[in-house]
Amino acid sequence: MTTTNGRTADHPVDLTFLKRWSPRAFDTAPIPDQELMTLFEAARWAPSAYNSQPWRFLYAHRDTPGWSTFLGLLNPFNQLWVQHASVLVVVLSARRMIPPGKDAAIDSPSHSLDTGAAWGYLALQAARMDIHAHAMVGFDFEAARRELGVPEDFAIECIIAIGRHGDPSSLPEPLRAREVPSPRRPIAELCAEGGFADLGPGARI
Repeated sequence: MTTTNGRTADHPVDLTFLKRWSPRAFDTAPIPDQELMTLFEAARWAPSAYNSQPWRFLYAHRDTPGWSTFLGLLNPFNQLWVQHASVLVVVLSARRMIPPGKDAAIDSPSHSLDTGAAWGYLALQAARMDIHAHAMVGFDFEAARRELGVPEDFAIECIIAIGRHGDPSSLPEPLRAREVPSPRRPIAELCAEGGFADLGPGARI
């Protein structure tokens, strides 16, 4: 049985999967560019349809001119805790790709899936480095497109807060009790040999 970080896996997995979680308390210490590039390097090796690599990352370090723009995209609730993070990353995905042997671009049915894999790689690499990466969708998508000049042929997927874990007392009172690694659904609700009806109770919601 694999157990760490207050979590227990039902089946053997690498400890990194249990170590990774999404805290909201950050310590404001800077993340050096060398470490940040290691996270992006991990994301770079994610799989994608036809090796199209649709992911793109726009980022700002705290205490730099771009920080206020990135932070200002978030809703007020997220700003309360993200303000202490070290880096903010806006994740994009290319909606179109050029398959091998073709000259023209086509719509990519898997751009979000593939970019999600890249985000997962980034988050797992962060966990191995005792860095945390918390992805969120609580922000103004249209403002992000406008403020960062994102073309329409790129989807805006999420914003990631990156930093080292800080003191939970820095969080507003309602969030402090939630500052623990979250559990997971039973595996029987997530996968089944057969059709959808073969999944366990609770699979739909």
